[in-house]
Amino acid sequence: MVDTREQNPFDFSRFRGWFSGVERRALKLGDYSISGLEDICVVERKDLSDLVRSFTVERSVFVARLRQMAEYPHRLLVVTAALSQVKSRYPHSAVNPNQITQSLIAVLAGLRVPFICTETHEMGEEILASYLYQVHLYQWLEENGFGSCLTDGDL
Repeated sequence: MVDTREQNPFDFSRFRGWFSGVERRALKLGDYSISGLEDICVVERKDLSDLVRSFTVERSVFVARLRQMAEYPHRLLVVTAALSQVKSRYPHSAVNPNQITQSLIAVLAGLRVPFICTETHEMGEEILASYLYQVHLYQWLEENGFGSCLTDGDL
């Protein structure tokens, strides 16, 4: 599922075999989830400029959203920019890149919301499609009595 408010949504058409379809609707939290698993899976996506704005101008709102995400068993922050870009000077902003980098680390350590940085929007799309597929798979295995252990063929 893709939130209807997502400004630059991922296009999962390359991954039709992983999903029965892609539904757009308003989610109570985050930009992406899995139909039927909205209460346990939430993904927030940020491009670099949105990440910088979220950790500065909109910090209190964004941190509150991250705190809500921390309550979910499956949560992920996807940044569609390389970590080296996050850590580099921003051409149109006076914001210190260390502030944004340390904010990401604080979210990981303090709230235990993992993040992943991808070099491109398309790579973020693939990583997120794979993540959602795996969350769905392991949830199905658990619900059907197979457990959620990794085997050699899973990796």
